[in-house]
Amino acid sequence: MAQDEKATNLDRITVTGSNIPRATTETASPVQVITRQEIDRTGKATIAEYLQTLTSDGAGSIPKSFGTGFAGGGSGISLRGLGAASTLVLLNGRRMAPYGLADDGQKVFTDLSVIPMDAVERVEVLKDGASAIYGSDAIAGVVNIILRRDFTGAMLKASYGTSGDSDGNARKASLTAGVGDLDKDGFNAFVSIDVSKTDDIRISDRRDRKWIGNGDLGRYGFDRVSGGQFFPLNGAITANGTVAGNSPVGSIRDPATGLYQSLPGCSQFSNISPVDAGGGCLWQTQDFRSLSPSEEFGNLFARGTFVLSDNFEMYGEFGYSKKKNVFYNTPNGVSGSWGYPGGPVNASSGPGATVLGADHPDNPLGVDARLRYAAFDVGPRVTTNTNEFTRFLVGVKGTAGDWDIDTAYLHSATQLVNERTGFLRYSHVRTALTDPNSPVGWWRIGANAGQNSQALYDYISPTIHANASTTLDMIDFKASRSLADLAGGPLGFAIGAEYRRQKANLDPQSYTDLGDIIGLGYSAYKGTQEVGVLYTEMVAPVLESLELSGALRVDKYKDGDTATTPKVGLKWTPAEWIALRATYAEGFRAPGPAEAGDGGLAAFSTARDPVRCPGGTPAPGATAADCAVNLAIITSANPDLKPEKSKSYTVGLVLDPTSSTTMTFDAWQIKRTNEINQGDTDLALAAGRGIRSDNDLPGIPNSGSLLAVSVDYINSASTTIRGFDFDIRQRVELGNYGKLLMDLQWTRINSFERDDGTGTVYQYAGTHGNCDVTNCIGTPKDRLNLGLTWDMDRFSISAIGNYIGSMDNVAFEGDSCANHYTDGSDAPRGCELRSFYTIDLSGRWRATDAFEIFGSVQNVTDRIAPLDPLTYGAVNYNPLHYSGAVGRYFTLGAKYTFN
Repeated sequence: MAQDEKATNLDRITVTGSNIPRATTETASPVQVITRQEIDRTGKATIAEYLQTLTSDGAGSIPKSFGTGFAGGGSGISLRGLGAASTLVLLNGRRMAPYGLADDGQKVFTDLSVIPMDAVERVEVLKDGASAIYGSDAIAGVVNIILRRDFTGAMLKASYGTSGDSDGNARKASLTAGVGDLDKDGFNAFVSIDVSKTDDIRISDRRDRKWIGNGDLGRYGFDRVSGGQFFPLNGAITANGTVAGNSPVGSIRDPATGLYQSLPGCSQFSNISPVDAGGGCLWQTQDFRSLSPSEEFGNLFARGTFVLSDNFEMYGEFGYSKKKNVFYNTPNGVSGSWGYPGGPVNASSGPGATVLGADHPDNPLGVDARLRYAAFDVGPRVTTNTNEFTRFLVGVKGTAGDWDIDTAYLHSATQLVNERTGFLRYSHVRTALTDPNSPVGWWRIGANAGQNSQALYDYISPTIHANASTTLDMIDFKASRSLADLAGGPLGFAIGAEYRRQKANLDPQSYTDLGDIIGLGYSAYKGTQEVGVLYTEMVAPVLESLELSGALRVDKYKDGDTATTPKVGLKWTPAEWIALRATYAEGFRAPGPAEAGDGGLAAFSTARDPVRCPGGTPAPGATAADCAVNLAIITSANPDLKPEKSKSYTVGLVLDPTSSTTMTFDAWQIKRTNEINQGDTDLALAAGRGIRSDNDLPGIPNSGSLLAVSVDYINSASTTIRGFDFDIRQRVELGNYGKLLMDLQWTRINSFERDDGTGTVYQYAGTHGNCDVTNCIGTPKDRLNLGLTWDMDRFSISAIGNYIGSMDNVAFEGDSCANHYTDGSDAPRGCELRSFYTIDLSGRWRATDAFEIFGSVQNVTDRIAPLDPLTYGAVNYNPLHYSGAVGRYFTLGAKYTFN
């Protein structure tokens, strides 16, 4: 009788989103489990590239192609479009140190590119709030990347990839080797080494892919020099001679007439036809910029497991990654406006304007003249990021009585060096253009640049750099057991505690703390977070058909707030083939070091000038440019920030109508409040914190062109996002012809509303907004992935379709179109970014039990990404459609297993 009353031991199945081992993998929370085979069939080279194709990824995702962003060189995923900082990425269920460069200079996130692809066993994506289980930054969900736990023998794998244009060549090799059997030898230890080198692709290499490689949008109905929001042809003289772009020969402004004129020699640098009607010298920004950076990386992962006794084992993990990528951008201009902690710098007008000195040998006017010049002779701006990542984990787990126990110590760190060449030092440029006694002589420009010395270039364009580092130290303990037998099974109970300390430090880029690098914003921060955690969780199968679950977590931040986050769930299974599930969870995200620590940010954004463009219409004397100002925003950290908070809901249905069919449908809603944002620009201007030029509108004092504004980080808006996920998987047995596997994932965003706190609500679903987050990729309502795999004997062939829905080319629902054709009509194509899809093919042949050949073709139909003139994350195409910019891509490889 005593044995009958004893609680039943739980099967050892652990699912992301719970600390309690359980008998089934289907929980109250929606979890997408991605197998190794599903990853391999896509042909993606890295785990980051694969995860960014998930239908649940959205705005705020950070692709490797966004090399000009604050977090250039990193790769991040943004579940539900709530930003990479609200998506928690785990490695084997535990955290990693964040990337050294914060997203948008503000939000820290986990860099996916440090994870060794060939060591990945599976990925589990938890699609509801999980702060009660994992703590801060799990508002939008959790991505748990699970690596191999043991391995014996050796496996060697190599592949080579190239595009249909014979560039972007990727060489990759990996070796995994392990020894020891836990049952026989009492230990297992293995190591996985992954190395890769990928060549860059320049945008100019895609000149034949319509707008992808061509900045002259005139042939597509746009104005040639202002049709693209961010990347038109440059160098034109417009507005009846009163405005000039940066030119490879230089354009100077006659102070007597206020009109610009081009210096001679344009034919040496440009063959664009027709030439500029205003007399400028046109050039293509695409001639210099990378479409995809060059990359070199090496990843190492090692794990050892050692039996200590019949009930306990010790385990350890070590990870090391070193990655270097190089991104090219356009030559620096000598004018512009930017900010630093001391305020804004205006190098375009007023006393700070960059001028060609009266005595300069290239100045035909004989007086100081404002200069617009793109420094072709200096060369492109080149950013090189070198990042080293380390992770060390040692722990013990086992059984003590009825308790399953796991405790470990984790140390993780990153060291990043961001090095840049081709940028111009403002003070030295002014000296070399105006001072006859310059220590390096005159800076000869344009057609006469061949007369310059290397000493001059070292003087005006020094190599600059920034150093960043992050560390994470964590000790955790968790224990679980079954307390009693209920009608539906054992009552599961778990408790745990955790202490972690996370540090982040970014030194400012050389000279940006002085505002002395032309056009380069300032970003620096330093901060430490220390938090102690207690949590508990229960799973109660009160009936055979009804399971209840609940969790509660308390996070206490040193010198900060205490956050208590609950989560409850329900799963009802009225029959074996059907289950209904629902969850409610609260969450929070504590302010990061860039937001609440020591430091600040001076960056650029696009804003509408409320004085010169009230209501979206230019005032008398203003222009359309005042409705989309490239504005320097100087932001200060705020130690009084409160955590962001969230409430999330899911309601779902799981159907298994046959033994070979599984379907899930989950509706969800997340509301995030107290969002940490830059302060409102309009309010800052009204408070006198804006900087304007001296070209006031008639009769309106202090109404000159908006240059910069100073704001603080504040808790301001709230966002509510609603949608649903649909997943269906079907297996068809074909007898002697093998089997057919089909799957479909569909995510639909019905609503994405942001309340700015002043009564105005913006709807972003189906639009190009929210452009305040990384790279302005927009919020398509629909994303679908369709997979088809045929397995027969030693052959496997797969086809994957990826679909991204259309978007209105507006900043938010109801706003005016963001771009227009020359004839004034909405662009592109009625103010709509067309939907886009690609088809990827892959195949495998096991020639012997030990030898396998595999290959893939991505974007097999070579579809071209739709024209997108608004995003600033790419040139004329949306980063979501990256595969359509690169074109068809081939990979061939082989794998050999040694027993």
